[in-house]
Amino acid sequence: MKRLGILVLATAFAAVLTACSGQPLTTREKGTIGGGVLGAGTGAIIGAAVGHPGAGAAIGGGLGAVTGAVIGNELQNHEVVEAQTRAQLNSQQRQISHQRAEIEQLKQQSETE
Repeated sequence: MKRLGILVLATAFAAVLTACSGQPLTTREKGTIGGGVLGAGTGAIIGAAVGHPGAGAAIGGGLGAVTGAVIGNELQNHEVVEAQTRAQLNSQQRQISHQRAEIEQLKQQSETE
């Protein structure tokens, strides 16, 4: 049980150090940390049931971190695509506004002629 406490503290310490890097965490990093913590906790519980909480936490933490990284990466990829789509939409909206202004200007010119 003492090993489990040390492992949980080490995982929490690693998460705090990562969070203090000065830049916000990416979605991939959040997924990796979250998956690792959840995996370690679950692995420790399962490992405690069979008499090896430290090994269970280590295995669960590793598997959870990998799974969290994969899921976080996929979410981050979706965020990138969404941001690109939003940028294209904004560009098209600006073009439409510009074309409307040109049409209005042409209408005014034709009325004065």
